[in-house]
Amino acid sequence: MRFRGEPDRRRLSYDDAVPGLLRSVWNEPRPPRPPMRTWRDWALAGVLVPLALLEGALRTDLQWRALSVAVTIALVPTLLWRRTRPLQMLAITFAVTSLAPLLTGGHRAETNTMGFAVLLVYSLYRWGSGREAVTGLALMLLAIGVSTAFYDLNPPNAGGAFAVMFSAVTLGTAFRYRAKARMRELDQVKLLEREQLARDLHDIVAHHVSAMAIRAQAGLATAASRPEAATEALRVIEAEASRALAEMRAMVRVLRLSESAEPAAGQHMITDLEQLAGSGRSGPSVQVELSGDLDEIPPSVGAAIYRIAQESVTNARRHARHATRVEVRVTGDDTSVRLRVSDDGESGLMRPSASPGYGLIGMTERALLLGGTCEAGPNPDGGWTVTAVLPRTGAAT
Repeated sequence: MRFRGEPDRRRLSYDDAVPGLLRSVWNEPRPPRPPMRTWRDWALAGVLVPLALLEGALRTDLQWRALSVAVTIALVPTLLWRRTRPLQMLAITFAVTSLAPLLTGGHRAETNTMGFAVLLVYSLYRWGSGREAVTGLALMLLAIGVSTAFYDLNPPNAGGAFAVMFSAVTLGTAFRYRAKARMRELDQVKLLEREQLARDLHDIVAHHVSAMAIRAQAGLATAASRPEAATEALRVIEAEASRALAEMRAMVRVLRLSESAEPAAGQHMITDLEQLAGSGRSGPSVQVELSGDLDEIPPSVGAAIYRIAQESVTNARRHARHATRVEVRVTGDDTSVRLRVSDDGESGLMRPSASPGYGLIGMTERALLLGGTCEAGPNPDGGWTVTAVLPRTGAAT
C-alpha cells in the first residue's frame, strides 16, 4: 500500500537498476593480460588456408570460386590478433563479407571455411571491453540485417546465423566471468595467507617486546648492586630490539589489509616438524630429517617452513596415489633455509601445475612475502616434490 505523495520504491529501484546495469556493461574493462599469439594460432591459420583452397577446388556449387577463396584466405590472419584487438578483427571480417557481394551482383562470396569467424565473435566477448562488446553486437546485427535486406540471405538462414552468433556470445561471456570468479578466489586466498603471516609476525614481535620488558625490569632491579648485570641486560635488550625491528620490517612488507582477524593461537617452528613424522592411520608414512645450521632461525622463517611442509604433507596424503613414504628434509646454511618434501606416488598422477590448487598458491605467497621461492612439480621417476628456499634473514635482499 502506498500513500499519496510517497514515491514508488519499486519504480525507483527499477529505474535505477537498469541504467546502472547498462553503465556497468559499458564500463567493463578488458580482462588483464590477454594471451599473445601462440603456436596453436599459427597452426590454426596454417590449416585453414589449405582447407579453403581444397574447398574451392572440390565444391562444384561454389559461385565466384576465386573471389570466395581469396576473401577467406585474406581474412584468416584476423585470428592472430583476435585476443589483443578483438573488435577491429571482427569489424574487418564483417565489413569485407558484407561488401564483397557488391562485386558479385548480390551473391555472398563465402566458403564454409569462413566458419572460423565464430572464433572472432567468441574472442570479442571473452577478451574485449564492454564498449567493444556493445559496438561489436551492433555491427553483427547490422551485417545480418544488411544481408537479409539486400542480398540472398533468406530469413531461415538469418535465424541460423543469429543462433550461431548468440551461442558464441554466450560462450565467450561465460568463460570471461568464470575466469573473473577464479581470479577473485585466488586473490582471496592470497589475502588470507597475508593475514595469517601478519598475525604470525605480530606474535613474534610481541614476544621480542616482552623479552625486552622483562630484561629492562631485571636491569633496573640490579643496577644499584650489580652494575655488570644491568650492562648485560642492556646488551640483551639491544639484541632483542634488533630482532624485533627486522620482524617489524617484514610485517610492513606484508601490507596487512584486515584488522579484525583473531590472533593466532600458537607459533610453530622448524623443530615442530618432527611432530609430522610417523605413520598415520591412512596414507603414507612421513620421515623428517633436519640438517645443517638451523640455530637462531628467525621465527617468521621457521613458521613459514613449518606451514609449507605441513601443507605439502597434507597434499601428499590426500592426492599421492599409492604413495608409501613422504620425506621432509630441511637444511640450513649461512644464507638460506631449504625445504624439500617428496613422495613416492605413482608417476601417472599429474597434479596440474598449470592450474595450481589454492594450497600451493598459499605456500608460494608465503615464501614470496619473505623473499623466497616455492616450487612444486612431478619427479622424473614418479611422485611429487615441493621445494622452498627462504633467506635466513626472513626478508628479501
